[in-house]
Amino acid sequence: MTVSAALPQQGQTRRLGISGTRGVVGRCRDFSATALADWEWLPPGGLARPPEEFPGEDPYAWDTSTDTEPDWDDERRAISEDVLMVVSELVTNACLHAGGPLELVLNCTPERLRIEVSDGSPVPPRPRPHADPAVPGGHGLVVLGRLARAWGSVPRDSGKTVWAEVTAPRRP
Repeated sequence: MTVSAALPQQGQTRRLGISGTRGVVGRCRDFSATALADWEWLPPGGLARPPEEFPGEDPYAWDTSTDTEPDWDDERRAISEDVLMVVSELVTNACLHAGGPLELVLNCTPERLRIEVSDGSPVPPRPRPHADPAVPGGHGLVVLGRLARAWGSVPRDSGKTVWAEVTAPRRP
């Protein structure tokens, strides 16, 4: 089954209602990883990397210099790691600055994944000006800007939704 065959053109949406902030980042990452596996964004082994050598196996089995399956697996793995980092950043920001997230929504199409985190604060996210790279905190939106192809926020009746989009892995 391929992503394009598994997903209708308009995509598939998964929602996770959230209450509280205790353990919420891990729950949202687990929820997202399950969706990524279902949508075949994760290679069969998940995020685990192949060992450098398989004793008794072909030493070129994981040669990524060719257009073989492992190369595509590496791309899927890297993009999935980016997605999980984006989910972590959005959920953490909602915990730190907005009283906690209310809902995580993932909308996946054959071309992209849109990640949305809603919270009860009407204040839009703003990058900290001139955040010192040596000081912890204040870098989440910079990370988000580098990992996502686009991101933003939309006001809601009672709060806002912060969203980010990540490009789908290319098919071999």
